[in-house]
Amino acid sequence: MTTWVGTSWKMNKTLDQAREYARTLAATDPGRWRGLQPFIIPPATALLAVNEVLGPRSPVLLGAQNAHWEDAGAWTGEVSVPQVADAGAQIVEIGHSERRQHFAETDETVNLKVAATLRHGLIPLVCVGEPADVFASGASVTYVRRQVRAALDAVRDPRAVLLAYEPIWAIGSRGRPAAPSDIGAVFAALHDDWGGAVRGILYGGSVDASNALSILGVDGVDGLFVGRAAWEVDGFIGLLDLVAGR
Repeated sequence: MTTWVGTSWKMNKTLDQAREYARTLAATDPGRWRGLQPFIIPPATALLAVNEVLGPRSPVLLGAQNAHWEDAGAWTGEVSVPQVADAGAQIVEIGHSERRQHFAETDETVNLKVAATLRHGLIPLVCVGEPADVFASGASVTYVRRQVRAALDAVRDPRAVLLAYEPIWAIGSRGRPAAPSDIGAVFAALHDDWGGAVRGILYGGSVDASNALSILGVDGVDGLFVGRAAWEVDGFIGLLDLVAGR
């Protein structure tokens, strides 16, 4: 089974910094990562530059952090799925909690973006996760199940879809790293609902070298979606080596 390990750079890195990261990654022997599927998600400004450095045969998949559900039109400031695909994206990250909180992304628009991504043959990486008050109330499973059902509503064939469970209380610089016991019930539910039906179910939220292997030991976890611990290329390569050697 393939284990997915990837990172989103969020709003970080200039073109020169992005190219340098990609050059180091491209120069590393991918044979070290048998059984893994690495991916990186740069900001839109760096997508084409990173794609050009990695090259068409790279084992590292490339993603976009967002894309609109319409193919073209009067949507100032947005980019479409065909545009990010043209720049080299193979994955589109959809529904991250920051997009939902700060940019009014809803279950409805997440669903529209999933449909658009699939329509153009790319992989939707659908982010779901509950806030701290829901976790404290014991309602995480119900909350996350509802998000996934809404995101994949009317999707006839979800086999290309990646799910990333990222509890809001665990992400960001102030996030609390999750213990395996914190996330086991959600992954059991997601595996019951979608295991074998989607391409993979990943975990994200304060992942680093200290907890990566324990998280991967949770039943139903197919990979890791890493934040700041992989923003420097040595950190990303170190995590890939760690997971590959388990």
